[in-house]
Amino acid sequence: MESEHEPLSPKETAAKAAILASARSSRRRITFVAVHVEGSGDSGVAEDVKCFDSDYYAYDEHEPVNHDAIRLQEHFEALVPLGYENDCGGFGDVILDVGAQDQRGAERSV
Repeated sequence: MESEHEPLSPKETAAKAAILASARSSRRRITFVAVHVEGSGDSGVAEDVKCFDSDYYAYDEHEPVNHDAIRLQEHFEALVPLGYENDCGGFGDVILDVGAQDQRGAERSV
C-alpha cells in the first residue's frame, strides 16, 4: 500500500491538475472525484470515474452526480498505485477533494 503522503510525480501532478480542472469547470457542484480499484490474481480493474456532491467521500454511500467523467479515466490511471493488481491484489479508492486548499497529494488508499 502506498502512503497518501508521498509526493506526486510530474505525470501524476499533470493528471491531477486535469481532473481538478474538469471538476471545477463543471456546471454542477462537484466536491469529490474518485475511482475505486480492485485487483485480484494478476488482473485488476479500475471502475469508472465518478463525481460526487457530498460533504465526504465513502465508497457506495452517495449517488454520483451526472458529469461526463469518462475522459478522466486515463488521468486517474496515472494516480492508481502500480502493482495493485499483482498477486492477491489490492483494492481501495483514489480520491480527489476538489475543494481542498492543500492540493499537493492525492488520497490513495489502495
